[in-house]
Amino acid sequence: MGPEVKPDIHWQRGLREWRWITHSVRNKLLAMALLPLLVVLPLLVGALVIWGNAAYDRLLITKVRSDLAVARGYFQQVLYTVGAGTQAVAASHTLHVALARQDLKGLQQQLMDARARLDFDFINLYNPQGTLLTANWIAPPERHFPAPLQAEGDSTLASQSPASQANLALMSGTELLTLAPHLAERLNIPLIATRGASPTERSTEDRALVMLSTTPVLGANGETLALLRGGVLLNQNLDLIDHINRIVYPEGSLPFDSHGTATLFMEDVRITTNVRLFQDQRAIGTRVSQAVRQAVLEQGGTWLDRAFVVNDWYVSAYEPLIDSAGQRVGMLYVGFLEKPFRFVKYGMLALIAGIFVLVMVLAALFSVRWARSIFKPVEQMNHAMQRVQDGDPGARVGPVEARDEIGTLANHLDQLLNVIDDKTQALQRWAGELDAKVIARTQELAQSNTSLQAAQQQLIKSEKLATIGQLTASVAHEINNPIAVIQGNLDLVRELLGPHAQPVAAELKLMDQQVDRMRLIVTQLLQHARPTDYAGYVELVDVNKTLENALLLVGHLLAHTRIDIRRELQASARVGVNAQELQQVVINLLINAIQAMPEGGTLTLSTRNWLNDDTNPQPQGACIEVQDSGSGLNEAALEKVFTPFFSTKNDGNGLGLWISQGLVERYGGRITAVNIASGHGACFTVCLLTEARVPGETPADASPK
Repeated sequence: MGPEVKPDIHWQRGLREWRWITHSVRNKLLAMALLPLLVVLPLLVGALVIWGNAAYDRLLITKVRSDLAVARGYFQQVLYTVGAGTQAVAASHTLHVALARQDLKGLQQQLMDARARLDFDFINLYNPQGTLLTANWIAPPERHFPAPLQAEGDSTLASQSPASQANLALMSGTELLTLAPHLAERLNIPLIATRGASPTERSTEDRALVMLSTTPVLGANGETLALLRGGVLLNQNLDLIDHINRIVYPEGSLPFDSHGTATLFMEDVRITTNVRLFQDQRAIGTRVSQAVRQAVLEQGGTWLDRAFVVNDWYVSAYEPLIDSAGQRVGMLYVGFLEKPFRFVKYGMLALIAGIFVLVMVLAALFSVRWARSIFKPVEQMNHAMQRVQDGDPGARVGPVEARDEIGTLANHLDQLLNVIDDKTQALQRWAGELDAKVIARTQELAQSNTSLQAAQQQLIKSEKLATIGQLTASVAHEINNPIAVIQGNLDLVRELLGPHAQPVAAELKLMDQQVDRMRLIVTQLLQHARPTDYAGYVELVDVNKTLENALLLVGHLLAHTRIDIRRELQASARVGVNAQELQQVVINLLINAIQAMPEGGTLTLSTRNWLNDDTNPQPQGACIEVQDSGSGLNEAALEKVFTPFFSTKNDGNGLGLWISQGLVERYGGRITAVNIASGHGACFTVCLLTEARVPGETPADASPK
């Protein structure tokens, strides 16, 4: 016989454990109580930690991106200042006068003054052929124009087309010394071995990165009298990099004792920086990591990530510096120390995890105790029934701690066991009657419950309507009192002034109209409580006059804008509508149009007759068009513009156009919104009938022409 095949021991063990759980109420309740806490909560904690870590890192990257934008702006400003300053010196009258007199000593003094004033590192003057005439760094001449001094390395200066705009230039040490030999001490930067940098055999950086501007000095007829070249050397320019750092990271701008840094690179070498190699030594001569070099210098991208800078991790931003030929000659860097933020992040995540663990432990203890109050009486009942089944008629559940349905059930079980001994026959006889009574009582309770729910719903509805009515009536009463006071004082002013009120008669009439409008608004409020008791007064209204009055009411808004008003009032038909409600609609459209043109524009107001069709000249109404020259509405906004609570403004409630649509449709009219075909602005059109109709009766053939 072959060897005996035995079942897998682990499978048997798992099966026994599963049966142990499923065959016990105690274990089921414990599993139901603890599994969500031990599985779901840890998953939620893990997801929250992962999301919080990623969100915190994104915030840091967003911060360093904005810091890089500030540093870039100041760097470009300095570059622009070099070009603008060189242009200003080249165009100065004193320079032209000294050049005309061939006063070489005076020219040199002017260059020295200009260099000090503009904070340049050098500023030189050449003749049109490229020969150096004078500079701020050579000794004062004994006579006006000595023998021509050709600047070494500048033999092609005369053949170059001078550019008035400053650009970055990567020069050899010889070329820089030709321009400014007094800057020799800022060259020859020793390279310091840096962890993660690309390999190199060089030990010294002898090149120079310069902000350079060459500007022609033009005569009266546009001829080139001389060439002026000025610039700023970026090598070891500590004042510039410290100023950039103070602008980007002013004192107190970074929390948690972090500090910001800024650096200018020539290719991958730090030529000026406030990053510290040691306590009092700047990290000039160290090099950027190979990963950053490849991403920024070789691929031309922007690095926004954490990076190891000299001796610690920083949240860093690098972007390439481009010369006039479009070549990447260096990098601009800003960043701040990551360690304080990392400690805060981990502390916050640990605090959140700790809170979750504490909640989980407390919930587990509560759940276990709660589950015990359920399974303990069940176990007692099960044990009592097992003893009765084994032939022990005196077995009872006994006292239980639970005071809920299970505890009551345990007590009832004991009572039933007591009654079973002497009333088994009576229970059998009463069983049928009890079942019938239970069914009947259940039906009665179900009917009573249904009636009670209906009564409760009706009572709630009545209470809500009563509350709305009381609130509306109270608000209307409180508003009507000041309205009456205003109207009374207007009448008193008109009576006291007599003929002297004639110069302001139009304004007084306008105030009367606005008082009537407030009364109408109060009436509309009361319609919410008693809608059948109120209705707007309909009259034939001149849409041209309504438009002019509405324009007068929003005049205080137009006074602070650069909006031009164009009127094309051509409507001759009057419309049947409540005048105050139409004015409310038009004012709403005017305010929306003004807000759509914050930088100014053109507001076109037009009216026209609303024709039945092209063959029938008799108008059925009139249309009002309010057209702005703003940015217009996108497709999604056009579909929802008349939807309640939809607004394209952050401070809007989204009810204005919806209410306007309801007012217009109440009188059988329509309101539409379209974008202008040219792509500049939107146009809202309100069309109303000469004879107002109830809502829903607008003829199918009535369309704006």
